[in-house]
Amino acid sequence: MAGMRLSGLMSGMDTESIIQQLVESRKTKVDKTKKAQTKLNWKQDAWKSLNTKLQNLQKKYLANMRFTTDYAKKTTKVSNSNKVSVITGESAINGVQSLRIETLAKSGYMTGGKLEGADGELTALSKISDIQGVGSVSGNIEVKIGNNAAVNIEINDGTTISDVLTQLKDMGLNANFDAKQQRLYIQSKETGEANNFTIGGDAAALSALGLNTADSGDKKATKVEGQDAVIYLNDARYTSTNNTFEINGLTFTALDTTTGSETITVTTQNDTDGIYDMLKNFLKEYNTIINEMDKLYNADSAKGYDPLTNEEKEAMSESDIKEWESKIKDSLLRRDENLSTVSSALKSIMSSGIEVNGKMMYLSSFGINKLGYFEEEDNERNAYHIDGDPDDGSTSGNPDKLKSMIASDPDTVISFFTQLSKNMYDKMSDLSKSVDGYRTFGNFYDDKKMKSDYDNYTSKIAEQEKKLAEYEDRWYAKFSAMETALAKMQQNASAVTSLLGG
Repeated sequence: MAGMRLSGLMSGMDTESIIQQLVESRKTKVDKTKKAQTKLNWKQDAWKSLNTKLQNLQKKYLANMRFTTDYAKKTTKVSNSNKVSVITGESAINGVQSLRIETLAKSGYMTGGKLEGADGELTALSKISDIQGVGSVSGNIEVKIGNNAAVNIEINDGTTISDVLTQLKDMGLNANFDAKQQRLYIQSKETGEANNFTIGGDAAALSALGLNTADSGDKKATKVEGQDAVIYLNDARYTSTNNTFEINGLTFTALDTTTGSETITVTTQNDTDGIYDMLKNFLKEYNTIINEMDKLYNADSAKGYDPLTNEEKEAMSESDIKEWESKIKDSLLRRDENLSTVSSALKSIMSSGIEVNGKMMYLSSFGINKLGYFEEEDNERNAYHIDGDPDDGSTSGNPDKLKSMIASDPDTVISFFTQLSKNMYDKMSDLSKSVDGYRTFGNFYDDKKMKSDYDNYTSKIAEQEKKLAEYEDRWYAKFSAMETALAKMQQNASAVTSLLGG
């Protein structure tokens, strides 16, 4: 398109307005293509959102529920949860066991004797010579942790408390000097006999730092030995350097010791609630998706509604624009073929029978049913409800058949739902296979085709806008030629008038 144009100077015509009207009549073709591209983009977004939910159903639920291991849920209860906690593994055996906790694991701990400074309170930077009543000291402290070789710490008048603490920490101990209490505190980093420590060596060096257990009064150090935890499960003795025991699929954490003849009862059984909640959550996810798919497929028509141009938006309020666009977006997957295919496949599998131990069984066999046409809301008539579900007002008053069957006949429940999950998983995998030119693997819609169509729209819009610009330039050129011709005619007329003496 040309730069600044001056038109209508000779003719007196509003050529700018005329040309814009001519151009506007052709611009509608560009706008139509842009609207079609916008609608396609919105449709892509709608499918992406639904596709994510379908993938979640398949990967989060069906992928695991098709295997019996996902149903191997067990729970363990203890008669005194203040003294022991238990985590149940898949390999745990159902039954009742007895437990006694004899000791808890402890770390070795030394409380140093109280020190006094010769000139005020001591700090970590104080030297041995700063400690009252010590005099001149030269010797070694011997530290041994577990089965490790003993390590010597050299002590002399110039050694600081901090020097000693640093070396103790380097050996793998927790060590601190409490300036308020004027004592050293030393502790094993880990519990258990194997992590216990001993401190010996020159008596004078030990006494100087308050680490001599042979001293008396406030100068005496006290030591608590590290020890293992000891429990008896079914009268069998077990030890641990910490308070955790892994025994036959159960993980025990001892919290306190039992006293006298006290025995804790440990009961392991199938986790009925766990299996029930898993199936309930699956059905909830399925219902949410199938209801949404029905709503999208049965949406009201948006015939006559197209995406708005910027010019059209300028004449409307924000609320009107939002309402207009929502009308279009809600209808984008109306009667969509891919949507119908996926939805029908899921519904078919859910309603089909599965043979278990020579008997044909359905979801209804487990107290899982649809409500019926007149009892359910529009676009929710393909949802399933569990009888006795306390969270479902429609069926909460019915006998809970599903939970009862999980408790009484878990094998039948597991056989049915593993096969149902496998059937649906396999079907969804088949529906989301890669198709050249149409879809990528894992998608339930023609994402490749949509992208290709979107790119074609982009190319078409560019070509249309180019032609529109050329069309506009041609009209400006024509009107410019007319103005030039009129100018020459005026010049000629003026010349003739001059010759005639006018």
